[in-house]
Amino acid sequence: MKTYRLLPLTLAIGAALALPVRAQSLLELYDAARGHDAAYQSAKSQYEANLAKADQAKAALLPTVNLTAGASTTQLRTETGGTTTDRNFDNQNVGISATQPLYRAANYASYQQGTRQTELAEAQLLAAEQDLIVRVSQAYFDVLASQDSLTFVQAQKTAVAEQLASARRNFEVGTATITDTREAQARFDLVTAQEIAADNDLRVKKLALNQLVGKADTAPHPLVPASGLPALLPEDINTWVQQGQDQHPAIRQARIAMEVATLETDKAKAGHKPTLDLTASHVANRNVGGSATSISDSRTQNTTVGVQFVLPLFAGFATQNRLKETLALEDKARSDLDAAQRNVAQGTRSAYFGVVSGLGQVKALEAAETSSQSALDANKLGYQVGVRINIDVLNSQSQLYQTKRDLAKARYDVLVGGLKLRQANGTLKSDDLQGVNALLAPAATAPATAAPAAQPR
Repeated sequence: MKTYRLLPLTLAIGAALALPVRAQSLLELYDAARGHDAAYQSAKSQYEANLAKADQAKAALLPTVNLTAGASTTQLRTETGGTTTDRNFDNQNVGISATQPLYRAANYASYQQGTRQTELAEAQLLAAEQDLIVRVSQAYFDVLASQDSLTFVQAQKTAVAEQLASARRNFEVGTATITDTREAQARFDLVTAQEIAADNDLRVKKLALNQLVGKADTAPHPLVPASGLPALLPEDINTWVQQGQDQHPAIRQARIAMEVATLETDKAKAGHKPTLDLTASHVANRNVGGSATSISDSRTQNTTVGVQFVLPLFAGFATQNRLKETLALEDKARSDLDAAQRNVAQGTRSAYFGVVSGLGQVKALEAAETSSQSALDANKLGYQVGVRINIDVLNSQSQLYQTKRDLAKARYDVLVGGLKLRQANGTLKSDDLQGVNALLAPAATAPATAAPAAQPR
């Protein structure tokens, strides 16, 4: 009786496990990664810390105010003409003091450095965001490429199984030799091994994407079949390079670092300059039981307002040596900026030619796919009429499915390469994912497991 009671629950659990996994778009997984990826979260925290650090520099220009308070008890013993007198008295005081810098060249340079730190933090966060876009897109299309590879291997396995069955039938009726059967069997065993490797590669790629976006079972939308790839615009490589010189986060960081180094030199030069501060203080003092010079209670209040001028005269050559250090660091920052500009230009050119080459490969592989299909059809027909042997058909099948895998991967590489090109010249934004996402099929669900491959009959 208990078995029948548990049956509906068992069926419900089984149905839930058999439900297909809801597929996710590239934008959905990118949004998930923004809230989960540890590297990006670390960059956001560093950004907030840098903003707070930049605000600290404002303190150098603002007044400082201190409140002081104290209380003490004194025991006084006086010996006069053989007479000893003991007396205790208390002292209580409270005061407030303030200092407002009027002229401090070093403080103003520190304030300017703080404003540059804000710009630096923004550039660093932008670089982290661009890196996340590329990592999510790469992991997304790695999964799709692995899925396609497994699908094509399974399709090839089915075709080889059919060819193996045909070879066996022909051998049984005496129209083919045992060699055809053994060749087909060897190819079937090879494709089976490739299927195992492709299935494992898909599992690894899915684990990587799951970890990146923080989801247990991701299922990327596939590309729309035969969808056209976006054109590379602008077509002038110099335009891409120039955009990188103006906008790339690495160049912005290097340029800001050079400005900060220049301001550090100004701070070092300020070591020779005078400082001028406005000072003010108010102290209230109360003596209970008198003081060392009086036996009566007393109250005093002291208010002071003034300016303080300090002119450095000699600091053991510390200022001169500090200036030499900052000048050398300024030259280093300038060299780092030159290196960043050259690296960005080289990286942009390499990424540009990579996308151009990828587009060319896609066109060539599309033509190769058509030719390989025609060659396979011709070899199948030739095998049926006896002018081709079994190995010719098997080789044509292998070439066709290899071409299909290469074509699918080349298309993914072009899409990711376009994003990497924008990252290389520093113009990559999350909005750029919209165009790539539009090429994905709006599939509602994706199968939880791959369909089993055919077995030889």
